Amino acid sequence: MSVVILDFGSQYTHLIARRLRELNTFSAVVSGDAPLAEIERYRPQALILSGSPASIFERGAPRPQPEVLRCGLPMLGICYGMHCLTEALGGAFVHGDRREDGRATVFHTRGPLFRGLPESMPVWMSHADAVKELPSGWQTAASSTDCPIAAAHTADGRLAGVQFHPEVTHTPHGTAILRNFLDMAGVERAWTPSNILDTLVDQVRTKVVTNRVLLGLSGGVDSTTLAALLAHAGVDHHAVFVDHGLLRAGERRQVESAMHTQGVSLVTVDAQKLFLNRLKGITDPEDKRRAIGAAFVEVFEQEALRRGPFDFLAQGTLYPDVIESAGAKGAANIKSHHNVGGLPERLGFELLEPFRFLFKDEVRELGRCLGLPDELRLRHPFPGPGLAVRILGEVTPERLDILRRADAQFIDALREHGLYSQVWQALAVLTPVRSTGVSGDGRTYGHVIALRAVTSSDGMTADWAQLPQEFLDHVAGRIIRRVPEVGRVVYDITSKPPATIEWE
Repeated sequence: MSVVILDFGSQYTHLIARRLRELNTFSAVVSGDAPLAEIERYRPQALILSGSPASIFERGAPRPQPEVLRCGLPMLGICYGMHCLTEALGGAFVHGDRREDGRATVFHTRGPLFRGLPESMPVWMSHADAVKELPSGWQTAASSTDCPIAAAHTADGRLAGVQFHPEVTHTPHGTAILRNFLDMAGVERAWTPSNILDTLVDQVRTKVVTNRVLLGLSGGVDSTTLAALLAHAGVDHHAVFVDHGLLRAGERRQVESAMHTQGVSLVTVDAQKLFLNRLKGITDPEDKRRAIGAAFVEVFEQEALRRGPFDFLAQGTLYPDVIESAGAKGAANIKSHHNVGGLPERLGFELLEPFRFLFKDEVRELGRCLGLPDELRLRHPFPGPGLAVRILGEVTPERLDILRRADAQFIDALREHGLYSQVWQALAVLTPVRSTGVSGDGRTYGHVIALRAVTSSDGMTADWAQLPQEFLDHVAGRIIRRVPEVGRVVYDITSKPPATIEWE
């Protein structure tokens, strides 16, 4: 059972999915014009229609299929989704003289959507069009100064719409509004870590049966949790941990120890020379990712021939990976991900991606259920290409050594000051810049290290972490003292968007 979200291109669609997961409801995102048959595969108990950059007045603006709107399921329309829903039932609209963007206040709230909530509350608006006349049988549930119909619903509450965005943090009571909709729709709330684990174990066993699985273990949270899942499911698996020379300090030893404790069938392949040779002379980040992805495939192919035959290749692909790699219709391709597609057909593997519809925090909770140690389970995200995409310019053994030591100093300092768990991800970046400095009575010309730390719930959006100035002063001095090749340390204060979390 699930709630299916019809995506009309809103920048916030993934946040709707996140909020529903937080409410213990499985959510799936499909294209806004998906046929009813595709939606029914998820056995939905309700539908949510997302916002959109489009206008209801535009020729060719996206619409749900007519049979979807007639399917009889409870529905909630958000912003543009409200327009689609009410238009289909006979509502009328007005195109405003000016957009209403940003913070607003809705008042006179009433009805089941606002059960237990204040009569006025702050919300986040992003619209120009608005409902002027509701369909027959609908009633207004909230208004704002510039929007007389800011929320509305049918008498039985099975159909509802809000002009604002309840999914964003700028709408403080938004999660409660979504909870009220789920209650109105009678949606099952069984999406819990233990149930997710049981479901995934059943899915893996059913799909794999007696076949063999090859897993590429990167050392990050996703692949280590997947290895533990395969071991827990009792399927015939072989985990390959590739030491590509792009790992963090002490990472190989830590991963090998944890996987041994979990009963994972693990082999470590030392491929440092292969990867560094492939990266020689490459400076473009996408070229780096392609070179690393190709080398991974090569190592897996060799290992498959040596240890095989294998039927499945397991990957720790997450939902944000799929979205950022243009897995959703109409999404922009931000950057490629080495673990999303791209496998040559000659490998003969079928993909096994149990986490493809999970967010990072859900995988962490799975790791807890599986007994993974916190030092692995709660580690900050780490890109598959490793430190290669944290070195701007060419990757060389010398530059890797500098970055690895600087990064370790930053992460160790965060742990020592109790700040590590307060940020979603922290990293050091080796820039291609060198800077003049002074050490003692002499001139230095050292490397410039950029530090980055962000706060986030899922990595899809992120704010730069406002670490204490005293800490930043301490860690900058610590890096320069303990990594003498570094002459200057800077701190990145760019959020996502417009920047990505990683620099490359």
